[in-house]
Amino acid sequence: MSDAAAWNAPQLEKLHLYNLHYFDDLNASSAIERSDWHRALIDRWVAENPPVGGAGWEPYPLSLRVVNWIKWSLSKNALSHSAIHSLAIQVRYLTTRLERHLLGNHLFANAKALVFAGCYFEGDEAAEWLRCGMRILEGEISEQILADGGHFERSTMYHALALEDMLDLLNLSRMFPDVFHEWRELVDRLPAVVEQMKKWLAAMCHPDGEISFFNDAAIGIAPPPEELFLYSNRLGCTCETATVDGVTWLKESGYIRVQDGDTVAILDVAPVGPDYLPGHAHADTLSFELSVGKRRVIVNSGTSRYGLGPQREHQRSTAAHSTVAINGENSSEVWAGFRVARRAYPFDVTVEETDEGICVSGSHDGYRRLPGRPVHRRQWTIRDGFIEVSDRIEGDFSEAVARYFLHPDVQVERGVGKSSARLGDIGLAWKAEGALMQVVESEYFPEFGIVCPSSCIELKASNSQFGFHLDWGVRCPETGLRQ
Repeated sequence: MSDAAAWNAPQLEKLHLYNLHYFDDLNASSAIERSDWHRALIDRWVAENPPVGGAGWEPYPLSLRVVNWIKWSLSKNALSHSAIHSLAIQVRYLTTRLERHLLGNHLFANAKALVFAGCYFEGDEAAEWLRCGMRILEGEISEQILADGGHFERSTMYHALALEDMLDLLNLSRMFPDVFHEWRELVDRLPAVVEQMKKWLAAMCHPDGEISFFNDAAIGIAPPPEELFLYSNRLGCTCETATVDGVTWLKESGYIRVQDGDTVAILDVAPVGPDYLPGHAHADTLSFELSVGKRRVIVNSGTSRYGLGPQREHQRSTAAHSTVAINGENSSEVWAGFRVARRAYPFDVTVEETDEGICVSGSHDGYRRLPGRPVHRRQWTIRDGFIEVSDRIEGDFSEAVARYFLHPDVQVERGVGKSSARLGDIGLAWKAEGALMQVVESEYFPEFGIVCPSSCIELKASNSQFGFHLDWGVRCPETGLRQ
């Protein structure tokens, strides 16, 4: 950064500015090699960001920075006197700006910062910071972590961040056991909560080891799942995270994983988020993602930006997900970056194992607000080697479009009538029933700031029933080659 003004450069998006003030690099891999630079950067931040103006003094980036500075200091790095003084001022200011109006991951981050500061400093004021943070966490852990281990905002990315928060708190409680005696019951419960969160994250990951894309989700924001699993193992939370063939139904959060040999499908039969906090919701109900081996085949489009604008609107829309859009509308009314009006609720979710494969059915009512009050019903039939998706629209409508977004690694010829592709050594073939099919150009957003060209299979239907069948060669058990 060229000068002090760069910390709050008006031409940068807010998320970019926030990241300047997080100081995540203090605890990144090989951070010890940058200790001198980190120390100088901290002191520069103190000198160039006086209280209480600019993005760095907003409660969320302030909370993340407080934790990062303290973690860095506890890792045998010495904060300067001016940095320690600033840290205390920041925490004191945070106590007057707790984000109780936003709730969710913001309030959780505020509380975590208070707990870290309460352990790091001594005295009556620090003890009150600790009490305030723990009182918030007592309620928020029960509220935000569902019984199946999933984070209540139904975002794989925010779930991974929440798991990191829980691991940090568990780690802190082991470093300062005496200061947590008032909250022994809650602290004793942390390992069990962490293990449920690990299992949930493992179920929501693809075989490539990274998160699936439901609601706001992108790779590179939260630590990789494998790093979180190793961190939890070091803390003694060693539950099994390997997934097995069959159905994993995460009932409280609303996702279903179907695994059969090389085939993994992750299905969204979930609400878009808690009713009072759907800020990271996408209109993605009844969407799904599919992997064959360690390669993604069918995906949702992902998330590359926050804020306002047409790209943010598109990435949250039903048309950016592998599901059905009716009359060109969103299944949930997403708007203004982080807002949702009327929203879809799933119902009639069933799972059945048949001779044809594992069948999962679900419906949602998100389009009942439209004339004709249409209801979308979808059934997936999955077995190693193929997936069949059957859609039915009950009620009047003019047009339904089912979209199947292909991962950029899938090499496909675009155009009407094209129905095959390759993914490495995997040959893919598909067909549609009851709809006009074409392959169109599309875009994939795997990380913030990243846009990749890709393809999308579109099925346009005016009939009430239509379907899609995708198959690929399965491996010969004797040779290991695809047949």
